[in-house]
Amino acid sequence: MARTSHKAELPSKICLTCGLPFNWRKKWAREWDNVRYCSERCRRSKSSTAVKKTSAKNPIIFTPDVDAS
Repeated sequence: MARTSHKAELPSKICLTCGLPFNWRKKWAREWDNVRYCSERCRRSKSSTAVKKTSAKNPIIFTPDVDAS
């Protein structure tokens, strides 16, 4: 019988570009200490965006002031 692993037991990190958590992947096994980004898209856009101080769960909502008169 094959041993099953639970995804909750995998290590995770926070992406430096988007600020979202991502889990360990088998293809990153040798380089896990050097992995900083959750995807190629985040890796490519690393210089154009910095980590936002808010997470995706707590976005800043912009509501412009509109005169009612």
